[in-house]
Amino acid sequence: MNNSKVGLYIRLSRDDGNIESDSIVSQRSLLNQYVKENNYNVINEYVDDGFTGTNFDRPAFKRMIEDIELGKINMIITKDMSRLGRDYIGTGELIEKYFPNNNIRYIAINDGIDTFIDNTSNDIAPFKAIMNDMYAKDISKKVKTSLHSRMKDGLYVSGRCPFGYMKDPNNKNHLLINEEQASIVKLIFDLALKGNTYHSIARELTKRKIKTPASYYNYVWNTKCISKKLGVWVDTTIKAILTNQIYVGDLVQGKTKKINYKLKKIIKTNPKDYIIVKKTHEAIIDRDTFNYVQTLLPKNVKRPEKKRFYLLDGLLYCGDCKHRITIRYQNKTDRSYTTCDYYRTYSKYHVCTTHTNNYEKIEQVILDNIKEVYNNYLDKNKIKETLDSISLENNIPKIQKQRKNLELITKKLTENLDKAYLDMLQGILDEDQYLRIKKNLKKEIENNQLNIDNLKNEQINSKKIDNQKIKKYINEFLSLENPTRDLIINLVEKIYIYQDKRIDIIFNFKNTT
Repeated sequence: MNNSKVGLYIRLSRDDGNIESDSIVSQRSLLNQYVKENNYNVINEYVDDGFTGTNFDRPAFKRMIEDIELGKINMIITKDMSRLGRDYIGTGELIEKYFPNNNIRYIAINDGIDTFIDNTSNDIAPFKAIMNDMYAKDISKKVKTSLHSRMKDGLYVSGRCPFGYMKDPNNKNHLLINEEQASIVKLIFDLALKGNTYHSIARELTKRKIKTPASYYNYVWNTKCISKKLGVWVDTTIKAILTNQIYVGDLVQGKTKKINYKLKKIIKTNPKDYIIVKKTHEAIIDRDTFNYVQTLLPKNVKRPEKKRFYLLDGLLYCGDCKHRITIRYQNKTDRSYTTCDYYRTYSKYHVCTTHTNNYEKIEQVILDNIKEVYNNYLDKNKIKETLDSISLENNIPKIQKQRKNLELITKKLTENLDKAYLDMLQGILDEDQYLRIKKNLKKEIENNQLNIDNLKNEQINSKKIDNQKIKKYINEFLSLENPTRDLIINLVEKIYIYQDKRIDIIFNFKNTT
């Protein structure tokens, strides 16, 4: 006993936190009383507070193992075996192999285990390890069941809020809009509506020096090209925002899960197993806009990064392997050609064929086909009647919404102007500061008012439309003389090109005749 060099190991996980008898203070008191009664020499105390026993990735435990390797301690004492660990395989390895190989005496006081004494308690130690493991598994199941139940009730259970939202101070399971971040989300969707890709949106936000989500979460990418305070926007972040249903007011949870209760590794859940509860919080993006953006994203995925503009880029797919077909420009021949992406990436494996075609020729063939289909299936008179009946009034709600937003912003700016004046009177701002703020705010207010007036006029003019203009719009639409990218995207969903030159066009309308 005089040669004993004791290490006291204490552990408390979050799951054990409600058990008063397992508290850090309780364990420490029991261990100190035990070593005092047996006149052991305590070298160090190792405490892991808030760490699970299902694995051994714990800082104090690792430090204890290092001290064993260095010969600083030769005895480990815990309250019971469950404090050492709840993984029966790992705990068994320690007690049956590691401790004996390193001449370490292990004592679990409440379990009556002492590896330097031959007793029946030592014999049943493996069974106790299994029971401790089963307890951890049971706790894990209960926690998982509780979380799923709360998710299904529409309660937000994640620790960190999605970008654009913050937790309600009166209810941590409810989300409120974070106005500063929400304005960035709206900007991202606006840029996507204009046909920009993930990459071009990311590049634009970085250029504008707009803070990234990582910067808001106090994590900064190590980069030389921009202030470390702001960070750099990347494609994956843009994609995550543009495809996140949470921005329409729906909670989508359960997207990931742990492999099991012993491992920290996270894997993605099958989308059909997501827990979705609609209209749980205020939306940042209206549902129609969100749904429309989803139709644009796959079609605009590569187009803006290229030096050349291609009308059908992002719409072409290989009819044989169903992967994308890309369009490339060849300097030597001064022409553009198509090729199967899957073939180009894995050509040596012969997974597909080239699908090489002259792009200009194939574009003309496809446009002629689209023109023919729409001339056969669309009735000009019915289109005219429809336009006559709606008189473009579908634009009015959008104009009204823009007016309302501008009016709210103007009201806020006016309030800020009043506040700045009061701050000057109270000595918080000096006169020069106030005048500078006043000048900037008044300029913004005047600009907003001008835009509001313009929207009023636009709303009035939108209620009337000339019959000649209707006829012009119909003819331009059906002739496809100068088709725009936006028009093609709305007409066509996908275009399949086969190796034998066959072409299948999937339209965005159904034949109801």
